[in-house]
Amino acid sequence: QVTLVESGGGSVQSGDSLTLSCVASGGTDTYYYMGWFRQAPGKEREFVAAIIWQGGSTTWYADAVKGRFTISKDESKNSVTLQMDSLQPDDTANYNCGVSSLYATDIRSYAFFGQGTQVTVSS
Repeated sequence: QVTLVESGGGSVQSGDSLTLSCVASGGTDTYYYMGWFRQAPGKEREFVAAIIWQGGSTTWYADAVKGRFTISKDESKNSVTLQMDSLQPDDTANYNCGVSSLYATDIRSYAFFGQGTQVTVSS
């Protein structure tokens, strides 16, 4: 059973930075991608960023975060990090990490096993 534990969220001001972490355990070898998604109140969950989990380091980003967010991984710690800079109020959401064995950016191919971490950005 896969377990994903997200952390690092908080309340910040516009322009600030946050670093989110996702630590994975239990059966992640069967997955090929790890990604971050977010869901704001009243909106659907959306793709944020993804990275190849095994055998590479290619990354993908949503247009809304490109140039501001950076996804990276530490295979020795079974973790993925999302560095978020120049945060804006529109980035306010609950952020989840997920795993996929099919596609990097298609939310339908992802499984989510954590509670997420809340990010709130005030103007």
